[in-house]
Amino acid sequence: MPAPPADLPSAVPGDPGVAVSSEGTILHADVEATSVSPKLPPWSIEQALAKAGLASPPTSPTSTLPFLHLIERLKTTPREGWRRFSISPGESISDHMYRMAIITLLAPPSLASKLDLSRCTKMALVHDMGESLVGDLTPMDGVSKMEKNRRETLSMDYLFGTLLGRTSAGEGQGEGTRRGTGAAQHLREIWEEYETSETLESQFVHDVDKLELVLQMMEYERRYQGRIDLGEFAWVAGRIELDEMKEWALEILDERKEFWENMEKGGKEQNGDMAGKLREALGTRKAVDGLTVGA
Repeated sequence: MPAPPADLPSAVPGDPGVAVSSEGTILHADVEATSVSPKLPPWSIEQALAKAGLASPPTSPTSTLPFLHLIERLKTTPREGWRRFSISPGESISDHMYRMAIITLLAPPSLASKLDLSRCTKMALVHDMGESLVGDLTPMDGVSKMEKNRRETLSMDYLFGTLLGRTSAGEGQGEGTRRGTGAAQHLREIWEEYETSETLESQFVHDVDKLELVLQMMEYERRYQGRIDLGEFAWVAGRIELDEMKEWALEILDERKEFWENMEKGGKEQNGDMAGKLREALGTRKAVDGLTVGA
């Protein structure tokens, strides 16, 4: 989850900085975000397991149970951005991914007709799975995008290769290899697609990721009856790319604006500015489309 630095950084949830293929090839890199703080201790799978109080499972297990036990952590690991505001109980990583999956099933018809929705739903359910070991890192943790992606790539290799490689889900992979035809490799490739963000499906799921955050922001403010202003997260709506998703985000921001007006508090200001920018962007696009049709 992001904390909003003044220049609206690229550290948005799901915004790819560096993506690495299962062979270790860098697929995409944000050069400006690749420095690693020398103060950070080294990170490894073994270290993460020990920190979580988990015993290392048998090497190359033939059962899917070690994998299932590990991803249980997604149900109990909170999304860190909300904890800064002492929101308790706050959503977990799996809470976030679950509603993302539901949102993909409710895609606007004009988008749904262009998308492989089944693939989008799978993408929503696996995109943060590496956080079962990495945790929900935020910009305040001081971990660069390249280092964050390195950790998540190692985690996905561990989950889908080491833990599932010799199970029925890893059929066709073979011991000690990463490529195969099983369900594990299929999901690993969907995660890579999300990270590189080049397909319409991945762009849609990135937008869903941001939309779900904005929706949760508004809901926490309503839960706390205006005692918490989470307007610093509203800027995420401005990073949504697809017009249909911008319209959806605008509906949420309008609802939030009405809430704050009824509360007679100032939380609506940051939101109102972002809502205006979304309206302007949508209006410009529709005007251009109209000229194109008229021509």
